[in-house]
Amino acid sequence: MARRRNWGEEQVYYHDESGRLCSLPLKWTSLAPVDPFVSLSAGRAAFRVSDLLELSRLLSSLREGKKEENDAKNRPAV
Repeated sequence: MARRRNWGEEQVYYHDESGRLCSLPLKWTSLAPVDPFVSLSAGRAAFRVSDLLELSRLLSSLREGKKEENDAKNRPAV
């Protein structure tokens, strides 16, 4: 097993059962350092603020795309 930084994040490389080289983000493994928020919240918070803000941005962009799609459908044909 090896660790290295690729594509802006730490990756863990390993060989699977068939010997093929595979990788996972380090944060998906128990090798990653404990997230300070997770440690301090001690299981009391289901979501981190940064994750909720990112979700809000994603939902807003999806709503905007849907609104533009509906506006295009409702325009009179020329």
